[in-house]
Amino acid sequence: MNNLNKTLHAARFAAEKHTGHFRKGSRREPYINHPIEVANLIANVGLVDDEDILSAALLHDTVEDCGVTGDEINEKFGETVASYVLEVTDDKSLPKHQRKQLQIEHAPHLSYGAKVIKLADKISNVRDVIASPAEDWDKQRRVEYVQWAVNVVSGLRGANDQLDGLFDEVVAMANDKLAELD
Repeated sequence: MNNLNKTLHAARFAAEKHTGHFRKGSRREPYINHPIEVANLIANVGLVDDEDILSAALLHDTVEDCGVTGDEINEKFGETVASYVLEVTDDKSLPKHQRKQLQIEHAPHLSYGAKVIKLADKISNVRDVIASPAEDWDKQRRVEYVQWAVNVVSGLRGANDQLDGLFDEVVAMANDKLAELD
């Protein structure tokens, strides 16, 4: 399977698995828009063209949110893609506060590919927290999310300078928008 075919296969698989899922935000966008944005950020901002990283970016929430197994990803897309996906997957059996703390602790120890995926994921999520927050997220929860994302990304720094720079820009815009809510 060539690069484009593998990545398109991953996009199709992710779209199928996320069918009927929507983002939490007030715009209720189809969930698949998120992994597509993450892969797009990696390719067009981070200038990464590695098929395994791009495929894993498209698949990054399928294990955590769609009941897909690591073995299934491995079988369909290979060990490297499965490894990246599993590195960025939270253990949903743990309490939310513990999962969030583990993301901060594990970030510096992720592989290059997983760091790039996690960084693009945080850019996408911080953008959404500002542009289309969940209706039940007040200002304080949004501020806390942005700060938590900054804490996670501190352990990802240096994996991709372009994505680091965009993250900083997105956080600055988020903080400006949140300050306007006072």
